[in-house]
Amino acid sequence: MRLESPSGDVAALNRCGGALAHHMTALGGRVTPIAAPGAGDHLRAEFGTGESQVLVLGHFDTVWPVGQLERMPVRLEDGRLYGPGSFDMKAGIAQALLAVRAIADTHRRRPHRLVMLWTTDEEIGSTTSRGLIESEARRSRAVLVLEPSLPGGALKTARKGVGEFRVRANGIASHAGVDPTRGASAIHELAWQVTRLTELTDPATGVTVNVGLISGGSRSNVVADLAEAVVDVRIPTMADAARVTSAITQLVPRDSRVQIEVSGGIDRPPLERTSQVAALFDLAAVIAADMGRTLAEGATGGGSDGNFTAALGIPTLDGLGAEGDGAHALHEHVLVESLAFRAALVAGLILNVK
Repeated sequence: MRLESPSGDVAALNRCGGALAHHMTALGGRVTPIAAPGAGDHLRAEFGTGESQVLVLGHFDTVWPVGQLERMPVRLEDGRLYGPGSFDMKAGIAQALLAVRAIADTHRRRPHRLVMLWTTDEEIGSTTSRGLIESEARRSRAVLVLEPSLPGGALKTARKGVGEFRVRANGIASHAGVDPTRGASAIHELAWQVTRLTELTDPATGVTVNVGLISGGSRSNVVADLAEAVVDVRIPTMADAARVTSAITQLVPRDSRVQIEVSGGIDRPPLERTSQVAALFDLAAVIAADMGRTLAEGATGGGSDGNFTAALGIPTLDGLGAEGDGAHALHEHVLVESLAFRAALVAGLILNVK
């Protein structure tokens, strides 16, 4: 955690990646850095041999800038390990390494080749890593995602998909005092459209549509000829994605003199709780029960790289990382007591995926 690794800071990411590669090599991994312009090197590590593989997936970029350690120093207090990126998700990476070491120390034979893929741009959309993630997932019997757990340690068997749309209104400028009727206000049109967009939110199904940014106009005495809104969309199923995308891309202007342009779309598909996902969770629950623990599952509105692998139909289990709190917040921490159990759970899954 003392090697800060903010998204986009290539030098910092590669310093952190170098240390991570050293640890994986020491565990017997064959480590390959994969260059990603502007994002730092992604790391692929292969352990063992075999025709089939299990993929352990996560990221080591964080939302915190270099220097955040001065405000959030790494400290152990009341069984909690604090620090930027501790919960999301460097402790998860540590758990995966501990799982590999435990398997080696107990001389257990892995039924599949194990591949770890740690990426450097998850927090900013996985633009350079998505193709790599999907390529490795297609070769895998299962994908284990070391993102943080839900509160109480529950695993994530469903995640909403995420999209971003830009809605642009092109109107006609005129003098607001001298000749307002000759103008067609892009701002007025967009304000009307925003109301239509928010009506797409459906708490019963979990669909949310949030207009988070609006810009437009030039002066208060000018009828605005341009306005734009940036819209965040969260959808639990691909059917919802299709319905919401259709509604947004087919917006009809209230004022026929104004043109509406829509760009963007769903860029992270949902992780749906399929029978394959459920079966992988059931396996995890049995492994946990053998260790005297009860394992819970749940859903979250945030996306991860597990969304990409699940959308391909590959059995994916998310939230296997640390138990704690404060992702992206000043109180970010992990519960130290839970780390050994969760590493053992990951080891059990690696050994028992069929």
